[in-house]
Amino acid sequence: MEQMTFGDMMGNGGNSTVPLADRLRPEDLSDFAGQEHLLGPGKLLRRLIENDEISSMIFWGPPGVGKTTLAGIIAKRTHANFVNFSAVTSGIKEIKEVMADAENARKSGLRTVLFVDEIHRFNKAQQDAFLPYVERGSITLIGATTENPSFQVNSALLSRCKVFVLKELQTTDIEKLLKRALTSKKGFGYLNVDISDELIHAIAEFANGDARTALNTLEMAVNNGDITPSGTVVTKDIVEQCTSRKSLLYDRHGEEHYNLISALHKSMRNSDPDAAIYWLARMLEAGEDPLYVARRVIRFASEDVGLADPDALPLAIAAYEACHYIGMPECSVNLAEAVTYMAMAPKSNAMEMGYNRAKEVVEKSFAEPVPMWIRNAPTELMKELGYNKGYQYAHDYDEKITKMKCLPESLENERFYEPYGMGKEEFYRKRLEEIRKFKET
Repeated sequence: MEQMTFGDMMGNGGNSTVPLADRLRPEDLSDFAGQEHLLGPGKLLRRLIENDEISSMIFWGPPGVGKTTLAGIIAKRTHANFVNFSAVTSGIKEIKEVMADAENARKSGLRTVLFVDEIHRFNKAQQDAFLPYVERGSITLIGATTENPSFQVNSALLSRCKVFVLKELQTTDIEKLLKRALTSKKGFGYLNVDISDELIHAIAEFANGDARTALNTLEMAVNNGDITPSGTVVTKDIVEQCTSRKSLLYDRHGEEHYNLISALHKSMRNSDPDAAIYWLARMLEAGEDPLYVARRVIRFASEDVGLADPDALPLAIAAYEACHYIGMPECSVNLAEAVTYMAMAPKSNAMEMGYNRAKEVVEKSFAEPVPMWIRNAPTELMKELGYNKGYQYAHDYDEKITKMKCLPESLENERFYEPYGMGKEEFYRKRLEEIRKFKET
């Protein structure tokens, strides 16, 4: 049985031929970045690792958030045999060989911890081969996956594993990693690298929560930096070349983020599809989360279009689902279609104005009681108290409408929805005029 050494999992010290991301893998939990919800003081996963009481588990999260690193830390701490297994290069034959070795070890009183990277790549038959050994305790299985294990891991195997969800690293977490890389002996501590905090922040933003991407980008930038008598200088131009993105310095949480989403929103509101597509491209090509943009488009569909075009909202939701299913870069065209539609649609902010007016009234007035006639009366006591008495069921009337008041008496003359008559809203405007005229006569 091939037992993975700590050096295999964690890189090879200061060997510069090993990628920076591997050289800087944390060797213990104190150096691990992020995942405080799992590894903070007193958290379950931290206790399991520190006490060497690992049970079968699956690490689920996006690339570069520490799944393999956690396995490496476990490999260093555990007193069990630790076996690294790749779902990409291994098949049933290799699985059976490892299982046989683990079974023999169990009979000798030795535990075996089996780490399976990219476990979602195993088919059902391969996953089933693990099941009896997990059940018997011959192996403690640790799987790592970027895919939802609910869909990619057999239910029988999944039910025997605790799933730990790893989140994207925060920009501040990645900045700390980058600064450690610049000073560590395992990184570039020997080079005296001159790089501004602004560029470190830009690389961290560009990485989009992926530590490996951030370290790889930094390594490329440093290796291509300008050599001077005092050290290596990394300039803005070098960083932009390494990422091939002139818009790299876009900060997804800073002022420019809000400036660009404002530009997109106002371009759609002003019926300018060309500008809307341009600002959309500026955001997406800088690394903005497409789901964030899609959520803003959904809001726009009701805030600025509303019933002037009732098809706007379902189209915006469809665009969000498309972004969720296929991601970038493919979903860029789905968002382009959505923002173009919103820009070309007739505009009405009657929904926004109506709700804001209602909110203002709610905040300034007392909590008015619900009129008795529109309360439900599910019990005899409630009926005796007058609940539902006088209720008029609209479907019992030819016009499918009654003159029954539904607002509290003190607010019965309030008007919240006032359509302007733009696009299809003209139909609703006329319909509302008819309804109000009927109720007032």
